[in-house]
Amino acid sequence: MSAMEAWRDEAARQLFEAMIRLETVDEASAFCRDLCTLGELHDMAQRWAVVRLLDGGMHYAEISRMTGASTATITRIAQWLHHGEGGYEKALERLRAANPPTGEQIR
Repeated sequence: MSAMEAWRDEAARQLFEAMIRLETVDEASAFCRDLCTLGELHDMAQRWAVVRLLDGGMHYAEISRMTGASTATITRIAQWLHHGEGGYEKALERLRAANPPTGEQIR
């Protein structure tokens, strides 16, 4: 296993297995709060907000102003969004499928 893949160990697999078994937002929220510090949760939520804004076509400077993320962080997130393992795109795809746009949102 390469150094880039070293994080894919049994402990990580078990963590992801536990995560996919959660059924509601409240369950996921409670699990993440027990697992992570408030700072870690803030950072992850900020990164996800950046992903959604990038996906919406927003400019980096505007995303930085809205989220407080540095343009360096936004650039790194954009790299993973476009050239990563596909996790961001899969999550965005699933959210779109669960929340299709309404007539009011399409203009």
